[in-house]
Amino acid sequence: MRLRKKTYMSKFDSIRPFYDSEVNEALREIARDPMMHAIMQFTFPDLSEETWVEQLLRTHSIRDFQINFVYQSVRKVLQTTSAGLTTSGFEKIDTNTAYLYISNHRDIILDTSLLNAMLYEHGGKMTTSAIGDNLVKKPFLKSLAKLTRNFIVHRGLSSRAMLESSKLNSEYIMNSIFFENRSVWIAQREGRTKDGNDRTQKGVLKMLSLACREGGRMADFFKHLKIVPVSISYENDPTDVLKMPELLAKSKAEIYVKGKNEDFKTLVSGIMGQKKRIHIALGDVFHTEIDQIFASEPSLNRQMSLLAEEIDKVIISNYQLWPTNYIALDMLNGSCENNSQYTTEEKDDFESRLKRGVDLTNPIAVRNFLSMYANPVINKQKVLISKGLE
Repeated sequence: MRLRKKTYMSKFDSIRPFYDSEVNEALREIARDPMMHAIMQFTFPDLSEETWVEQLLRTHSIRDFQINFVYQSVRKVLQTTSAGLTTSGFEKIDTNTAYLYISNHRDIILDTSLLNAMLYEHGGKMTTSAIGDNLVKKPFLKSLAKLTRNFIVHRGLSSRAMLESSKLNSEYIMNSIFFENRSVWIAQREGRTKDGNDRTQKGVLKMLSLACREGGRMADFFKHLKIVPVSISYENDPTDVLKMPELLAKSKAEIYVKGKNEDFKTLVSGIMGQKKRIHIALGDVFHTEIDQIFASEPSLNRQMSLLAEEIDKVIISNYQLWPTNYIALDMLNGSCENNSQYTTEEKDDFESRLKRGVDLTNPIAVRNFLSMYANPVINKQKVLISKGLE
């Protein structure tokens, strides 16, 4: 049985996290890396290097590494860079069940790290999480990603190679949920949402469908995945200013080319930047929605579109709106319609943030920055109106 499992799993070797049997060796290779030293010094400032290195070298499983080190780092990040994290919906999860968490995506590392920290605190199954290969080009980051149960999604492939890669990712996700009873986190779209419009890409759902066995009922397959929409919102986006060049290029219909080490700079800024309040909301498991969609539409393309729309409705409805969102909307519209949602001091703070990060003589840049924060309000209002709730 062990031999058969190893042979079956070998197909995932190019994308999978480490097995527990590989964890200790991987930790020994990176224990003295300067980046590991920086992380541990930040997390355990009162411990000597020899103490935490010794603890690392006694670690032999991903779970132990996540609980004893990564979770502690996440808690330290929250303590030093936020005004606290609140949650909703976690009481509804079955702690023995694996889910597919489809989440809006604002920060490269924190979105999934915070979700896993909260799953751990609520007794749920921590996830294996999708991460783009562009983020793990540095050997240390690749090892760290595999040590925190990330699986690799390859980008920039030819059409043929992309299809094969998508099939492999889809099968890995199916195997994790169906056979390993391991929850999975994926973003609702490729890359982070930079303009505040949280929309699920139909292509992500099509990728998932590739693992449905031939002749199988697609509706049953998607219900078996146990999709849970996740909404994560930051009062201050710590990478808001870093997103501006790409948004500016997009507004001019120009192709944006990332600078050298841009992803790494964004990664660090997202972790260490000030966020103020954070909220993570879990929606209900999709079930009747899937039955209705697949019963009413014979076209897979249309089914995926409708499913994406339903996921969007839940993510947007559960998104926690902050004073910064309402301030941005009022500034965008030149009004004070939502001034009951914020204080004068909060508005002054937000305007100072705008002035520090954006060229105020560039109206497109100003509008892009404000829209980034205002769009969640606009989108939530549209969803509520469509439900007849506003």
